[in-house]
Amino acid sequence: IRVFQGHIGWVRSVCFSPDGSLLATGREDPAVRLWDRYTGECLQTLQGYTNSIWSVCFSPDGECLASGGDDQTLRLWDSRTGECRHRLYGHTERLRSVCFSPNGGFLVTGSDDSTLRVWDRNDGACLRILHGHTHQVRAVCFSPDGYTLASGGEDHSVRLWDRDSGACFRVLQGHSDCVTSVCFSPDGHVIATSSNDQTVRLWDWRNGECLRILYGHEDWVKSVCFSPDGRYLATGGDDQTVRVWERD
Repeated sequence: IRVFQGHIGWVRSVCFSPDGSLLATGREDPAVRLWDRYTGECLQTLQGYTNSIWSVCFSPDGECLASGGDDQTLRLWDSRTGECRHRLYGHTERLRSVCFSPNGGFLVTGSDDSTLRVWDRNDGACLRILHGHTHQVRAVCFSPDGYTLASGGEDHSVRLWDRDSGACFRVLQGHSDCVTSVCFSPDGHVIATSSNDQTVRLWDWRNGECLRILYGHEDWVKSVCFSPDGRYLATGGDDQTVRVWERD
């Protein structure tokens, strides 16, 4: 129903604002763009990057947009004015993934430097550095209650972390290649993970049990997401297909 044109190069990340009126995009050309979802008009081009953007994410209140990419920084933008409120340093390699906590007060980032960082949205302080992955961190996600973090990476593992202490309290093993995406179910009971091993796995993260392995993709699976009611999940991969699965 709508085609958004204006970027040059691959689009690496897209995110809707909570009210659905805006779409944020990040890609190879060094700019984040904000679009009117209804008209397709580019409302703002957020400048300042010199390299690719890998991840964009709106805060739950829609007032802040976070972005990260090759320049190793996390940037927080005023989504109404386009002003960069914070430019946050700490990661030493490409920033791959960024996610807001459900209450909007915190962010988590994952990087090619093998670490996660937890940030305070208001003052930009880095609250914790989470060590445990042995290779690039490709995906990060908050649990619905905001107290648990999930991450996946090049070391084939999925790790669960306590947000406040920074402790890794569980490692989920089973994928045989890079973990590309992690997502909590809306009820918080299950984690879905996708991988370059061409599978999707559903986990009971509290006890570490792998509940199901979903086969069907014929190439790397790059992304996974639950439906709002938690009954279905969608996956997309390098086999050029999007697949919708029943959770149970």
